[in-house]
Amino acid sequence: MSLTYTVTVFPHHTDYAGVVWHGAYINWLEEARVVWLAEAGVGYAELVAEGIELPVMEMFVRYHRSARMGDRLLISAKTDQQGVRLLWEYQIYRHSELCLTAQVSLVPVDMHRGKILRSLPKSLEGAIAKLVQSN
Repeated sequence: MSLTYTVTVFPHHTDYAGVVWHGAYINWLEEARVVWLAEAGVGYAELVAEGIELPVMEMFVRYHRSARMGDRLLISAKTDQQGVRLLWEYQIYRHSELCLTAQVSLVPVDMHRGKILRSLPKSLEGAIAKLVQSN
């Protein structure tokens, strides 16, 4: 499975000048991550139903070039696991131009106790293993 996801920039993603608002990129990263997890076998709603959340612990973003209204953007990513920490590295392209790079770190949290889990749930571990293999 290739970790690619495509978005189209609509007017509500942009400022008055038609340039993508910086926060829209972050929304697209999360949207892509949720889709990739589902394609690998674990739906985000299933995790929440099990009482598990995946909050962002760290995020580093570098904006290289602005995207504009009407652009089609390609999001690509690699993922890895370090203990219970899930690491994602992203690139967003407009044609062959790099618009954004980002690194996002997530951890599984027991929503009822408010504590980081000591190990990944089996379903999530299996999905991450599939995604890592596709890197």
